[in-house]
Formats: sequence, structure tokens, C-alpha cells
Amino acid sequence: MSELNVDVEVRKIVTVVEEVHTEGGRADGGGPLKKAAVAVVFKNPYAGKPFTEDLSELVEASAGLGTLIGERANEAIGGEVESHGKAVVVGTAGEQEHGNAAKTTAFGNPFREGFGGGKAWLPSTTKRCAPGASVDVPLCYKDEIWVRSHYDTITIQVEDAPAPDEIMLIGAVASRGRLNARVGGKSKEEVE
Repeated sequence: MSELNVDVEVRKIVTVVEEVHTEGGRADGGGPLKKAAVAVVFKNPYAGKPFTEDLSELVEASAGLGTLIGERANEAIGGEVESHGKAVVVGTAGEQEHGNAAKTTAFGNPFREGFGGGKAWLPSTTKRCAPGASVDVPLCYKDEIWVRSHYDTITIQVEDAPAPDEIMLIGAVASRGRLNARVGGKSKEEVE
């Protein structure tokens, strides 16, 4: 699909946005926490095929997906991104490793560039399952993993995805840390 500028057969793109205004019955004066996840559902080129050591087709295609997801996540959040994360759900005719191939550094760097960058490790999870499974996308502060106030998740579920021969690749971002975070650790200000 040339208009998407990616090297895989995309079936659908789903964007989920949520806003949290209070937690524990109160706001904290820092404004709402906005989280966004962008899921791209695409055909797994290795699904149903014999085992192969070479998964480069997915690794190479993931760069274009990283750009697409990063730009769409940035648009969905509508402001500055402070947290980031990624996840993959692989259909049952594929392997969990197919999902890992889709979210290496080849994906991560363009994903970060899509929302203005980040220096920290990009937390992730991968699982293989049937359509409609939910996945919790882990989030952390984009410039330093040890900022505890930004440890969070966003849950995404797409009822008809992934089909057995598909992969659902997800990038997620958040506008700030958790409301009323108070468990200590390194602060965002200390990192900056």
C-alpha cells in the first residue's frame, strides 16, 4: 500500500486515546493524563511457513511501520510526549519471534522520531494469541527508564485482530506520568 509508505500488507489501523482526569478521587493539578496507542494490523509474511532463521523481511519492514505509528501516535496525543512503549500480538499461524522481529531497533528509532525522540529503553511485550485478545502496552519515561512516576500501561484490544496469519504491532505514548504518583524514585526534573 504505497500511500502508507510501508512494505507490508496493512489490513487496518486502530487508534485508541484515553484521558485520565482524576485518580483516587482527585486531580493533582498537572492536567489530565492523555494516553494513545496506535495498532497496525498486517499480513505476517512468515505465517504458516516452515521455521526460518532469517526474519529480515519483518525487521526491514518495521522501519516504515515505526514512522507511521510514531507520527500517528504524536497526532493522537495532540501535545508533548513524555512516555513511550510498544507491543506486538501475533496470530496463531505465526511465532512469537515474528512479533519480536517487527519491534527491534529498526522499528524503535523511527517510532521515537515520529513524536520527537527519546533516549530511554523502549519497554515492550509480545504474545501469540487468537483474535480479540487484549494486550497491556508498557510505558516508561522517554528519556530515563528509572523515573517511576511514568511507569504505566495502556490496554488495547481489536476484536477481529490479529487473524491467524497477521501481526498487530502497537506503539503507545503518554502526555505525562500517572496522576498523584507518590512512590519516590528519580524524578523527571532530575533527569532533565
